[in-house]
Amino acid sequence: MLNTGPIDRHRGQAARASLTALGAPTAGLRRVERGEALFRQGHALSALYEVELGQFKTQRTDEAGRRQVIGFHLAGELLGLDGIDDGGHRQDAIALEDAQVSVIPYAAFNAQAARSEELQHELHRIMGRELTRVQEMLLLLGTLGAEARLAAFLVDLAKRLQARGWSAKAMLLRMSRIDIASYLGLTVETVSRNLTRMQQLAVLRIDHRDIEILDPAALERIATGGP
Repeated sequence: MLNTGPIDRHRGQAARASLTALGAPTAGLRRVERGEALFRQGHALSALYEVELGQFKTQRTDEAGRRQVIGFHLAGELLGLDGIDDGGHRQDAIALEDAQVSVIPYAAFNAQAARSEELQHELHRIMGRELTRVQEMLLLLGTLGAEARLAAFLVDLAKRLQARGWSAKAMLLRMSRIDIASYLGLTVETVSRNLTRMQQLAVLRIDHRDIEILDPAALERIATGGP
């Protein structure tokens, strides 16, 4: 049974996802339990998914069996875009908590989008936003040190939460430090050490996975490589 308690704590005033709001065809809601895969790397693309409740991580496994977290996704965001290119998913999407998604059958969506310039435009906008996010992450990993990477991750997460009506200063990290380390290309020890340092500097207050941003300006400075 879906546990809505922890989800509602962070749901805030998140708006409905954009494609369904524009009338994209749906096959109803799907509940996904914490740790369950919404889809797996190698599975055929059958639908796009708009996150209604909860959070997901996306991860990819290479030929040597090495697993890399490549994204975190919040309510109001779209999953499944990775399968549009060749019809097969290139990553796993795993629920970080009990979650719920709107299922948009891809074939039906394509047929309707062919008749709706508004739907086409919205899908292109979403894909463009995702491409920009990937490019920004590559720049972050290639140019910033460990502390700046972690601060930039927290700044980005806070802004995304705020855009969905949640607090920009108080957040509950659904992802583990192992997942954060994988995403940022760091060790778990480095993530923990830098979180502790930012707490000692009174930039953050940390209680397990609960994080409060005490000094947003200082966090922004660290994220840009400043003192």
